[in-house]
Amino acid sequence: MNKFEQLGLNESLLLAIKDLGFENPSEVQEKAIPVLLEQNTDLVALAQTGTGKTAAFGFPLIQKIDAEDRSTQALILSPTRELCLQITNEIKQYSKYVKGLHTVAVYGGASITEQAREVKRGAQIIVATPGRMQDMINRGLVNIKNINYCILDEADEMLNMGFYEDIVSILSDTPDDKNTWLFSATMPAEVARIAKKFMHEPAEVTVGAKNSGSATVSHEFYVVNARDRYEALKRLADANPDIFSVVFCRTKRDTQAVAEKLIEDGYNAAALHGDLSQAQRDSVMKSFRGRQVQMLVATDVAARGIDVDNVTHVVNYQLPDEIETYNHRSGRTGRAGKLGTSIVIITKSEIRKIHAIEKIIKQKFEEKSIPSGIEICEIQLLHLANKIKDTEVDHEIDNYLPAINEVLDSLSKEELIKKMVSVEFNRFINYYKKKRDLSGEKSERGSEPREIRAGDPVRYFVNIGARDDFDWMQLKDFLKETLDLGRDDVFKVDVKEGFSFFNTDGEHTDRVMSILNGYELNGRRINVEISKNDGGSSSRRDHNGRNSGGERRSSGGFGGRRDGDRKSSGGFGSRKEGGFRREPGSFQREERAPRRSESNDRPAGRSFEAAKNRRPRRS
Repeated sequence: MNKFEQLGLNESLLLAIKDLGFENPSEVQEKAIPVLLEQNTDLVALAQTGTGKTAAFGFPLIQKIDAEDRSTQALILSPTRELCLQITNEIKQYSKYVKGLHTVAVYGGASITEQAREVKRGAQIIVATPGRMQDMINRGLVNIKNINYCILDEADEMLNMGFYEDIVSILSDTPDDKNTWLFSATMPAEVARIAKKFMHEPAEVTVGAKNSGSATVSHEFYVVNARDRYEALKRLADANPDIFSVVFCRTKRDTQAVAEKLIEDGYNAAALHGDLSQAQRDSVMKSFRGRQVQMLVATDVAARGIDVDNVTHVVNYQLPDEIETYNHRSGRTGRAGKLGTSIVIITKSEIRKIHAIEKIIKQKFEEKSIPSGIEICEIQLLHLANKIKDTEVDHEIDNYLPAINEVLDSLSKEELIKKMVSVEFNRFINYYKKKRDLSGEKSERGSEPREIRAGDPVRYFVNIGARDDFDWMQLKDFLKETLDLGRDDVFKVDVKEGFSFFNTDGEHTDRVMSILNGYELNGRRINVEISKNDGGSSSRRDHNGRNSGGERRSSGGFGGRRDGDRKSSGGFGSRKEGGFRREPGSFQREERAPRRSESNDRPAGRSFEAAKNRRPRRS
């Protein structure tokens, strides 16, 4: 028996749920749906973004609507046009087997006349942004005086965006005996005021503690000098070749500037902010959903409509002005039960804000150091090796092999590997060997192995990772059990796609090397080597006194997404002599985020001399 059947949903909804592939209801759905179906009640539901709130109110709403009555019976208010369109689309999918039920989206940036015409044809459910809805009410283009249901979705964000007066005015135009369902991630004072003014003894549903962060998201912060903020962002991206992220800035100007810099430096990036037209925003989001954009730089307002699976990281390039907004940002990752990471780049003066956020989300941050150039190069080199290993051979190349073999015949296997990897790697290491360390730690070390002392942390590379079904916690447990070490003896575990890193104290080095080297896991021999860096600070404890072994990481952590999940795989192989080149499936010109008036395209005619000192373009 499908678990949705146990919630009391009717046959038409269950058919739609089956088509959508939903198997088990989320916690907020399991708690809210029976209450809304069985009672005519107001409801306050507190749950994080990405927990399935649309279905939590959408399923019972559709079941309660009289599809034979063409009058407007329900109003759903949402903060942005993107979220408005997303909710509308989902409601239509859920109600596909309900004959005669029509849902219309009402939002700014589109023809108000056409939207009014759609409503007049018969719309039992209207999904609207507050500003456009108020405009339509003022013009007499819509009648909500007899609705039965009003849903406020992302209520805290609507109020944070300054829609309090609009919402109060809209609700005042609705009947007193309607049911009001309020869904929010947090419960600030203004949301509580709305609930008190317009709701009568509402039922309450809470998923997690009030205002708390999602348990599937880990939180990290990196302290840098203000002038190094952008360089830190690049290093974090380079240290994680498979990153698929939303980067948050406070203002539209900063959002555009950071996106332009990233594109100039060869990253697949785009900007999303309020100065873009609807067509431009749609184009950017299409490219992001298609994985042609790896780093979407956005303002808080513009990002409210983002509902994209498998976002591995949220990067807070700047912390929001309102601390509560951090919860909304981090909710872009760790969705649908998957693990994700929220990163904050701050200066020393902002550390107090980290403590304030911890109190709100009831979770601790881990302080980390910006990766050194040597560590980044090591990660990228191993990523390249794994990418080469996993590349499927197109046998159309077979006709050219005799000529290729003739050219390469004089090279040994070792020479060939070195030359092949150096074609892509030399520019990368040439870029980073000139760069200073941003973390305030020791200068980057050369290739000579360092002396290992018993009390020093030692960083290891091991050739197992996410493809072997390890996340950071599983790998840590495996290492502790295999090496017979204590809970705190294995730390700074970072799992990549085909390899991983971890630390122990120097006293355990002989044990690690002797036990793991040659150990067989599922028929494959494990290989472990000592890395040339220690993975950051030598201390194992963060600013809260917690052991860094308690870090969270999505499957694969940075780079935990499998290459098959997106069109652009990142890493090397993305620049050639004479300038940049585009890989098949990369961000094409017509799909780029616009550069103010037109696009974010790079200035034409830039010489290789100017380009060669920049970071290699990601494929």
